[in-house]
Amino acid sequence: MQKSKRNEAISKSVDKNKEYSVFEAIDLIKKSSKVKFVETLDCAIRLGVDPRHADQMIRGTVSLPNGTGKEVRVLVVCKGAKAQEALDAGADYAGFEEYLEKIKSGWADIDVIVASPDTMADLGKLGKILGPKGLMPNPKSGTVTMDVAKAVKEVKAGKIEFRVEKTGIVHTALGKLNFETDKLAENTKAFLNTIIKMKPASAKGVYVKSIFLSSTMGPGLKITRDELAAH
Repeated sequence: MQKSKRNEAISKSVDKNKEYSVFEAIDLIKKSSKVKFVETLDCAIRLGVDPRHADQMIRGTVSLPNGTGKEVRVLVVCKGAKAQEALDAGADYAGFEEYLEKIKSGWADIDVIVASPDTMADLGKLGKILGPKGLMPNPKSGTVTMDVAKAVKEVKAGKIEFRVEKTGIVHTALGKLNFETDKLAENTKAFLNTIIKMKPASAKGVYVKSIFLSSTMGPGLKITRDELAAH
């Protein structure tokens, strides 16, 4: 397969065998971005865990100090006065039965669903629709709560959810490339810190096997293990 001139130019500017500091990698990724849209900074961490064991299922949230740069569309599924609370806090949509019906009919113009606990029995019935899209609210991620206003504000400010895949890899987006390098580095380090703190007691051997940063369309750069020691 022939490489495009853009990919060839990027490949020449990147040393695939080199390990970079977070700051160096982000700086190079930003300089290498030549596409006509604002790319996202992506992170892939390979962990030495077996997600088939419940005690090694790495799943959680992190509040990125500089946000994601993405407009997050939030639906709050709740009853009564909670809907107005949610809208006042910045939710894009809030309500109960009308949104359950919309979801059943295939509507999915949202990024995150927050739910009050008293709606979960009904919302749970839509698990086959919401689960594969990663939209099912979860108490562990703070998206099932009576304090819907707080949850909405946190999500809008840059709180992201992540989980390890079957292959032991955690993928997430850490901001847009038009952020300043130090702000993307802060977001990356906040995410790495969170992952490191979640090391399961039952995980054997090396916990963080590798870390790669990349842009949406660019090659992955390997991050040096020295960065882990600094956390």
